[in-house]
Amino acid sequence: MDNNLSKSIEVEGNTVEDAIKKAMNMLKVSREEIIVKIVCEEKKGLFGMKAAKPAKIKVSLRKKAENE
Repeated sequence: MDNNLSKSIEVEGNTVEDAIKKAMNMLKVSREEIIVKIVCEEKKGLFGMKAAKPAKIKVSLRKKAENE
């Protein structure tokens, strides 16, 4: 097991950006403090309506530098 990796969470949203915003709010951090991996992008509904399938991302915190 790699001790340099922080725990990660999975978040869903109507879009990838929506999911990122939700994750930042949940973790109370800025965009620069997280690493985002897209698990799956949203699937558009019929005629471009609200997403038929939400976007899903995996978010982990960036490791802080030793001198911070």
